[in-house]
Parts: sequence; C-alpha cells; structure tokens
Amino acid sequence: MITRRALTTLRRAPLHRALSSRASAVLSALDLHSGRELPGVYDGEWGGSGEVLQSVCPTTGEVLARVNTASPAELERALERSREAYKVFRNVPAPKRGEILRQIREALAAKREALGALISLEMGKIRTEGVGEVQEFVDIADYAVGLSRMMNGRVVASERPGHSILEVPNPLGVIAVLSAFNFPVAVYGWNLALSLAAGNATLWKPAPSTPLCSIAVTKIVSGVLERNGVPGAVAGLVTGGKDVGVGVVESKLVDMVSFTGSEAVGRQVGEAVQSRFGKVLLELGGNNAAVVMPDADLDMAVPSVFFGAVGTAGQRCTSTRRLYLHSSIVQAFLSRLESLYQSVRPGDPLDSATLLGPLHTRQAMDVYHNAIDRLQKSGAEILTGGAAYRDLASPLDGGNFVMPTIAIPQEVDVKDPIWSTETFAPVLCVGVFDELEQAIEWNNGVPQGLSSSLWTRDIRNVGKWIGPAGSDAGIVNVNVGTSGAEIGAAFGGNKSTGWGRESGGDAWKQYVRWSACTLNFSDAAPLAQGVQFSNTA
Repeated sequence: MITRRALTTLRRAPLHRALSSRASAVLSALDLHSGRELPGVYDGEWGGSGEVLQSVCPTTGEVLARVNTASPAELERALERSREAYKVFRNVPAPKRGEILRQIREALAAKREALGALISLEMGKIRTEGVGEVQEFVDIADYAVGLSRMMNGRVVASERPGHSILEVPNPLGVIAVLSAFNFPVAVYGWNLALSLAAGNATLWKPAPSTPLCSIAVTKIVSGVLERNGVPGAVAGLVTGGKDVGVGVVESKLVDMVSFTGSEAVGRQVGEAVQSRFGKVLLELGGNNAAVVMPDADLDMAVPSVFFGAVGTAGQRCTSTRRLYLHSSIVQAFLSRLESLYQSVRPGDPLDSATLLGPLHTRQAMDVYHNAIDRLQKSGAEILTGGAAYRDLASPLDGGNFVMPTIAIPQEVDVKDPIWSTETFAPVLCVGVFDELEQAIEWNNGVPQGLSSSLWTRDIRNVGKWIGPAGSDAGIVNVNVGTSGAEIGAAFGGNKSTGWGRESGGDAWKQYVRWSACTLNFSDAAPLAQGVQFSNTA
C-alpha cells in the first residue's frame, strides 16, 4: 500500500503506457480500466478515498492497476449500509433470494473465462485452475439456489399435551468475509451464496494483493442486484489493508466474520470477534499429509501427490506438504515423482500449456527460501529443487518463480518446525514408515487438521483411516489427493485450522440464527419436567 503523496510522481506517467498487451487484454475483457485509479469500495455506490493499493502481477512484476481503498469514514458508511440492506433483504422470500442467486450464477458463467484469466493474471495460478475457481463459484450458486427452498427447521415432540416445539432458522444479519489471496474468488463465493440464500447482507474485505478480482466479481454481482431492485449493500466491498480488516472484525454491526488466512492472524480475529460475542468462522493453516501404503496404485497416487504438492505452486490451503511412504515402496514412488518434478517448467499461467506458475509475492519467495535453508541446516536431503529459477526469459524474469522441492529430512519429528509448520510454497517433506498406525500418528501429530489422504486397496486400512483412531483432519480422503475438494460437502478443518466449515453439507446452518419455539395450543399451561409451582391447595 502506498500513500497518495507518494503517488504524485507516479501519476505523471499514465499506467496504461507500460502495461503489457497480455495484461491489458485480460483487464479490458472485464471493463477494468488500468489507466486510472479504480474505486475499491462498493456499498450501493462505487467510491474509495483511502490509501492506494497497487495490484502487481506475480508473473512479470508489472503493476496492473491502482485501487482506491476505503477510508475510515467510507468503511463506517459501508458497514451501516450493509446493516440497512440486511433489514430489507431478510424479508425477501427465500425462493426469491434463490432466483437472484440463479441470475448471479448465469452472470458469472458468462464471464467464467475472463474471470479465470484475471485470477491467473493477478494471483498467479495457471489458467485451468483460474477457470476452475470461477466454476466453484458457479457451482455453489447452483447449490444455493436449491438450498433456498430447503433451509428447513425441525418439529420436535413435546412432553406436554397440546404443545409442539419448532427449531426455526432466520437470517443472521451482516456477514463479513475476509478472503485470502490464493482463492480470490471462490472463497467469497462459498460465503456469499450461502449468506444470500439465508437472507443476510455480506461485506467483502479481500486480500490487499488481489483487489482486481474482488472489483470484477462485485461488478457482476451488483449488476444482478440492481436489476432486481435489491440494495447494492447486500453484497458490499471494502478493499484495504490491515486497518480496514481490523475495522470490519471489531465492528458490532457485523454478526459473523468468516476469515480465511494464517493461523496467527486467525487467532487474533477469533479473539476479537469473541470478545464482542460475535460469530466467527475460521479457515486457517493446512499442513496436509498423504500416506501411501504398499498396496497402493502408484499410477494413481504419484500424479495425485504431484498435483497436490505442485499445483498452484503449493499455495492451496489443501496442498500436500507431507508425504509418508511405506518403506517397501520408497524408491519406486520417489523415482516416479522426481521424474514428474523434473519435467515441469515455469511459464506464463495464462498459457494453457503451463503447469507451474509463480508464487504470489516476493514475501512468499522469502518463506520458500527460509524453509529450504532450515531443511539444509538440519541435514535434510534435497532430492530435487531447492532454489529460485534463474535467467528466465522476459517477461518471466520479473516474476516470483521457484523450483518445486522434495526434501527428505533425517527423521520424522512432528514437533520439529520442519514438520509442524505450514510452508505456503511448493516444498514437500518425505518420511518413511512401516506400520499404518505410525503414519496415522504422524499425520495427527501436527497442530493443523485440514486435509489428509490415504492410498491403499485394502479395506481394513480404509476402516482404520476414517475411523475413531484414524485421521483427525476435517477432510479424510481415500485414493484421492489432499487437494481439489468439491462444493457438495462441507469444507474445513479441525484443531488450529479453526474448526470452520464452508460450502456444502450443513455449512449453511452457520449463516442463520436458530430459535427454539415452543407453541402451546391447549387450554392449560403445564411446566416441563412435571414441575408444580402453585400456591393453591
């Protein structure tokens, strides 16, 4: 983030003169005019007079656009307008809300390729993953359309004659979504779709490094709301840095905060929201393990681990970071995996042939280098990778490209930071076991508990893995990698991952307030449990 004073000189040279044709084409397709500062606040009207964010392309290092963020006054107004919009939207019948979601789904699908390209440009993931991320938003909107007619309560039998008990869901209020850079569209989509179906207003505070994705999505969503006569602040946007995030989290106008990010920041968010008795949904670190048994189908397991560890340049919450191999298959597995690693080449994520894009920021490269340095100092064997790419051709020479790395530490000690710390980069640590019980103990021994994967063809192993003494993660897969979840099931993790659940399953129940309503339609008013409270003889 830079101040307006610091921009005085920069403004003398219009941004569009230096913008590459690849970037210009992507931005133009979504009506993002990079030659001027873009408004980064939407509360029914577009604005922004706070500090200025620069969106930087991780592939080339070029500045894509500058965005005006929310000032303190604009943030307060956005919060107030969100509350006002909620009071209107909560009275819209749920099936009508579903119809609005259907229209949002259609509008997103029409821009799927363009939005996918923008994700690749601004975040850095490869084109197919960018388009797939938009498809996640489309899919959860589809899901929420049906959900709008099925957000049911329950009828509970009463012990008292002439009584019934109802469990009733109602809209919760204002939902704040603080999303991370690595899924700059889908995570907001998971939250927005369920929040709208439930009758809430949603205020989005995106990662400061991906403001363009949030502006593009909000333009699409706001157009649908406007056509339906719905207040725009039902799906508001406030871009900015830490101060804006803190303002959202601490506001009593926000009923629930959904936060995706690091464990350290998630702890602060959770404490702040709980201190004012708000609701919080946390999606934090994921230090995910794949366990490969001797009977595993390596034709399936090796490519899946390769994608899990290298896809999105290791920047998914569900990326595979730990690999536990049975001692009898170590050489066979690693030789095949190493061949895949050595075949991958960095490239422009907008090129459909590219499998390896850049890390998102220079700071992410520091995280990568620190992890490699720690491994080397511990005596770990670096099987492949272990350095940044050098001497890449222009324009990739300005990007954040690092070699996917396989490391074999000297031992498995889940208390050691090598194993217990999530490294948000393509670094895979390998350990060797003899018994499944040992691998499960290692899988469960770290603070995080997001995703896990077992590769086997033995049903007895499956039973152990998914049972009470098995993996303690929120996602427990068999013959499926740690990464690439579908929207139909609830997504989230346990332990320091935060216990939050988003997307499908019963996740919608977090976005409503529940009431137990006892109805008496009899001619008497008996107390429960047979209690008698009367001074009559």
